[in-house]
Amino acid sequence: MTIPTEIDCVDCGGLCHLISYPPDEDGFQPGDIVAYRCEDCLDRWDIELGDDDTAAGDDR
Repeated sequence: MTIPTEIDCVDCGGLCHLISYPPDEDGFQPGDIVAYRCEDCLDRWDIELGDDDTAAGDDR
């Protein structure tokens, strides 16, 4: 599963970067928890991956 490396921050609208590393054996899977950190407000977002979470290019 490929996930976005950047998402929009819900709090400030800034850019959040992926800070989790994929597991060695199978990469990210549905049910995994991934973390993002906002470069503006420094909030951390922990998100559980669903079955339909995939990278969507520039769509955040």
